[in-house]
Amino acid sequence: MTPDRPKETKPPKQWAAGVPGIVHALVPAVRGMGPARSAKLLLSMNHQDGFDCMSCAWPDPDRRKPAEFCENGAKAVTWEATPLVVDAQFWADHPLDDLRTRSEHWLGQQGRLVEPVHKAAGSDRYVPVSWDEAFAILGDRLAGLEHPDQAAFYTSGRASNEAAFVYQLFARAFGTNNLPDCSNMCHESTGAALGETIGVGKATITYDDFAQADLIVIMGQNPGTNHPRMLTALEEAKEHGASIVAVNPLPEAGLMRYKNPQTVRGLAGRGTQLADQFLQIRLGGDMALLQAVSRRVLDAEAAAPGTVLDQAFLDAHTSGLAELTAHLADLDEEAVLTATGLTSAEIDELAQRYVRAERVIVTWAMGLTQHTKAVPTIKEIVNLLLLRGNIGRPGAGASPIRGHSNVQGDRTMGIWEQMPPEFLDALEAEFGFPVPREHGLDTVGTVEGMAAGRVRALVALGGNLVGAVSDTAAAEEALGRTDLTVQISTKLNRSHAVVGKEALILPTLGRTEVDRQASGEQLVTVEDTVCAVHASRGKVEPVGPGLLSEVAIVTRAARAVLDAREGGPGPVDWAAMERDYDVIREHIARVVPGCEDYNAKVRRTQGFRLPHGPRDSRTFPTPDGRAHLTVNELAPVVCPPGRLLLQTIRSHDQFNTTIYRRDDRYRGIKGGRSVVLVHPDDVAELGLADGATVDVHSEYADGVDRVLRGQRVVAYPTARGCAAAYFPEANVLVPLGATAETSRTPVSKAVVVRLEPV
Repeated sequence: MTPDRPKETKPPKQWAAGVPGIVHALVPAVRGMGPARSAKLLLSMNHQDGFDCMSCAWPDPDRRKPAEFCENGAKAVTWEATPLVVDAQFWADHPLDDLRTRSEHWLGQQGRLVEPVHKAAGSDRYVPVSWDEAFAILGDRLAGLEHPDQAAFYTSGRASNEAAFVYQLFARAFGTNNLPDCSNMCHESTGAALGETIGVGKATITYDDFAQADLIVIMGQNPGTNHPRMLTALEEAKEHGASIVAVNPLPEAGLMRYKNPQTVRGLAGRGTQLADQFLQIRLGGDMALLQAVSRRVLDAEAAAPGTVLDQAFLDAHTSGLAELTAHLADLDEEAVLTATGLTSAEIDELAQRYVRAERVIVTWAMGLTQHTKAVPTIKEIVNLLLLRGNIGRPGAGASPIRGHSNVQGDRTMGIWEQMPPEFLDALEAEFGFPVPREHGLDTVGTVEGMAAGRVRALVALGGNLVGAVSDTAAAEEALGRTDLTVQISTKLNRSHAVVGKEALILPTLGRTEVDRQASGEQLVTVEDTVCAVHASRGKVEPVGPGLLSEVAIVTRAARAVLDAREGGPGPVDWAAMERDYDVIREHIARVVPGCEDYNAKVRRTQGFRLPHGPRDSRTFPTPDGRAHLTVNELAPVVCPPGRLLLQTIRSHDQFNTTIYRRDDRYRGIKGGRSVVLVHPDDVAELGLADGATVDVHSEYADGVDRVLRGQRVVAYPTARGCAAAYFPEANVLVPLGATAETSRTPVSKAVVVRLEPV
């Protein structure tokens, strides 16, 4: 594809939201959906009797505002609920060779998918087919595989709990644990680190804790773009006296000043300054910073024994303090300063803030999780929190912020290639078939399996696997080797253009649409980033008469596949679950821990919160029943002279791989995405100029020349020695095998690159 060079660049914004936030939310909505449809949907979003926003997992407050949505949430609804549809003529006009030349932005703008289509082996295009034909093809091809592990079942975080539960049930009834999902590429490092240290891989806070915190440390996260409603919670925290520290290589407008568009001060005044301290850290330096702060906390305790550490908490609930203390005593301050790019005074200030605060929240996102040392870095967050007892009390805790609406709920429902034996035992007892026990393939493993010919079929419940995963060329080649790819989708993306020898697209209802089954209108449920589960109900009629829900597609696919293979369908009543989602929830209640009496709980006004031992009672479900302070060896990223460390980022007009517009308003980029952001001093040092065109080459030991071509250099106030380019375009630079230790998350936040002028 031709590089998409921007038409204009300006200095980055110094504040977020305000009147422009309203304009950029409402004008596209009214243009795309009309005023009546826009009002009905936007005023229903994130309300108790409405639907859950599909664009992030930010939790809802108990007391909702009339407009409980943000700019990007409005864009997500406009994108999904458009009345524009892809008709039969589109498929005749656009063979696969044409679709592969199109950008993600163009593909997403073509409208909603409303009929099943099939690309036969040897054909160059999709053709419409009936639902019966589509399921017959799917049943025949999957049943014809030599072994269940030749199939993989991918899931995106937009799926509801009900759809996720029946989907994992389908995969396991088929006979495989190959359940890769988008969490493998984002917060898998979080789950691994928290699971090992405190026993639960989820946030230890609630929404209300933000307003009770004395200090909030925000690391590797851009709330203003990726979860803008968080800015309101941060503003409330400031009003209650909290201080906020931002740790990020890029200055983010939303963490500087927030003009709340639902307040007079936000519309007509200066808004609220959020960050009291900005630590512009070098990429990969977070672990060194956290160790340095913990070292200062321990030194303060040594200087005034009994006044800094929460010794009673440490004695009662943790292990490893002596080992951590001894390890950090040898921490090299110069190595810390080199790794972080910070001064000792800046680190001292953060440590002093931490020691003064009684209640501290540390929150993070993919700026931390997509590093080689992501898991030990997050363990260092836990170390710092545990030292002063900042887990399991109001206003304090660990707060990973997940970006996809129900990615956490998917995992709770069993979407994981390595679910624990207790879950598999309960599933087997509930449904009466032998559940496979061998761990399956994660996302990277699935792509590797396709490349090697071990995975012959891919079924994807939402998402855009080929667009989201690293090493784009290798991923596309791997998908092309499969016999069958199946996409259950609302709209087009790159994964519909890069397919196996045979391909199906199965169009599904969006979350905004009414879901009617034989028993009447259905609700579904989702879990947000703080473990709160609540109902979601579509509010508008489906955009096409033939659309099926995700649950209907999955249960019918299961029937088709299991009926087609030797041995028949087995004991699961798939049809009953399609007729009435309460049946699914009754199964969930008996299988998923914490979901007892699920049907009643999700119909409560606020839903319910899943149990969480560390948060609720300071009980830690680790093997020894204690939270673990851990020793982690510091290994900073080494960047040779003349090279930069590059991170991938998302633009403001983007949700995951979905591109709403080719702008990045807060960063001053307009009309294009082919940019590389570089500090002005680095631009000069490399002999380049602002506006120059370069090819970006990554450098790895395998010697493969991976290149992102035709990028415009934008002089930008990033950290020295660091650069940034847009995801998913920059995925081409990251080898498939470059993954985080333990979690196997693709590493795209500290890529050694060189810039070559064109």
